Amino acid sequence: MNNIILRPFRADDAPWLVEQHGTLYARDEGFDDSFAPLVARILKAFIADHDPKRERGWIAEQNGARLGSIFCVSQSDRTAKLRLFLLVPQARGQGVGKQLLTACMEFARSAGYDEMVLWTHESHRAACGLYRSFGWQLIDAKPVRSFGVDLVEQSWRIQL
Repeated sequence: MNNIILRPFRADDAPWLVEQHGTLYARDEGFDDSFAPLVARILKAFIADHDPKRERGWIAEQNGARLGSIFCVSQSDRTAKLRLFLLVPQARGQGVGKQLLTACMEFARSAGYDEMVLWTHESHRAACGLYRSFGWQLIDAKPVRSFGVDLVEQSWRIQL
């Protein structure tokens, strides 16, 4: 994809991001209507109380159209957490995810974190493949029932 820009997340991106998470996860994963409110709470907390020196969100755009997001938030002084990594279907497989993940990890390094962690589901095979190609390690996997479906929850970590 050409002309992709990564720009800082703005509060006015939140409704779009909540809607995309709710719609895409319902369609692709069968998630129930408890997922979008969780995304809304995460974003509300980020908007209200994030430390811009240590936490940041990005929106990928092409010609003004939003394509995806990624966030780096603080889990502890030494550990950053990757959150809300999303690509709309037309942006998948085009290198946009690599751009977002690179920006997020570079920011975490520059903000002084020693490691990053993330939580995802086994069904996100493309994202998990991307994490692995960047050097992330799968550290835990367990079956759960979340958002109205049976899932295999995964935890990943990378040393920065």
